Amino acid sequence: MTEFIIVAVVYIVPVLFAVIAHEVAHGWVAEKLGDPTARLLGRITLNPVRHIDPVGTIILPLLLYITKAPFLFGWAKPVPVNFGNLRGGRRDMALVALSGPLTNFLLAVVSSLIFHLTFSSPFGPSESSKFWYLWMNAPIRLMARISVQFNLVLMVINLLPILPLDGGRIVAGLAPVHIAISMERMERYGMLIVLLLIASGMWSYVVSPVIDLFCRILM
Repeated sequence: MTEFIIVAVVYIVPVLFAVIAHEVAHGWVAEKLGDPTARLLGRITLNPVRHIDPVGTIILPLLLYITKAPFLFGWAKPVPVNFGNLRGGRRDMALVALSGPLTNFLLAVVSSLIFHLTFSSPFGPSESSKFWYLWMNAPIRLMARISVQFNLVLMVINLLPILPLDGGRIVAGLAPVHIAISMERMERYGMLIVLLLIASGMWSYVVSPVIDLFCRILM
């Protein structure tokens, strides 16, 4: 039972923190650019209760873990942003969208540093050193590794140029108006396209190589 709890914490903590930080970044940047909607609704907080989506935050990651999927993926409840309040219009919409994947990249870098630091123990060859490795160092190392991988998955998937993903928001915010309008018309099919991309095996050709490249650099 104790081992199960440790394993659950090792996976749940980095997954929760990654999806929550992603959404908080959207709300924080939106507020700085003129839209206080997320702040007024109490969503610029790391309190998981305010962000948990039953499917995206709990059920999907759990199913992927149980079925030994080659990756973990999930999401939190989207932070509401009123793009009409943004001072810079479509340009600021792109900046708000970029803040989520950028946050995941920064978390992956920090987690990578923690991962590498766990290979050097501050203790000498004693019982305390053994205790540190067995009960603290090893779980922290695994947690950092999961954090790197999960944050990279979130970053890469969200940067796909498909609405409603962040990549789609970025392209729609920077592209000519007629292209942005065409993309918005396809938004209702966006998540279906993403699921088909994963289910069809195209994942291994489009997304996995990018994630593997970043993992090799960071790990």
